[in-house]
Amino acid sequence: MKHVLSIALVVTLAALIAPSFAEEPPYTEGNVMELTFVRTKTGGEDDYLKYLATTWKPLNEAAKKDGLILSYRVIGGNPANKDDWDLVLVVEYKNMAALDGMEEKMRPIMEKMVGSSSKANEAATKRGEIREILGSKLCRELILK
Repeated sequence: MKHVLSIALVVTLAALIAPSFAEEPPYTEGNVMELTFVRTKTGGEDDYLKYLATTWKPLNEAAKKDGLILSYRVIGGNPANKDDWDLVLVVEYKNMAALDGMEEKMRPIMEKMVGSSSKANEAATKRGEIREILGSKLCRELILK
């Protein structure tokens, strides 16, 4: 009798739980975006935006042309406090797999446009005088059904 009740209980629980496992999520996975949060230093916003327009934009245009990225954009906002960002750099990729080997794929583009690694490092040091990178996040768009 105990054995029959145990089996009945397992079958009942399975029947109740099964629909939740079979249920599809209310979204589909979309593109992947890398967000870089930047705080420009006092008086440095225009200089940093000039760098973005003259170096970062052409790099991303070349990457877009080569099919490495889908899009890119700069989003500005008022910082909520002294430790908050005022610019977000967004680079959009088709999926997570697109990031595999990305540094190696971008290296020829960067060398062609920026020059050697030491030149790139020098330029990055100078940019550090006008901005601070607060961090970055890798996010995926969730498209609601």
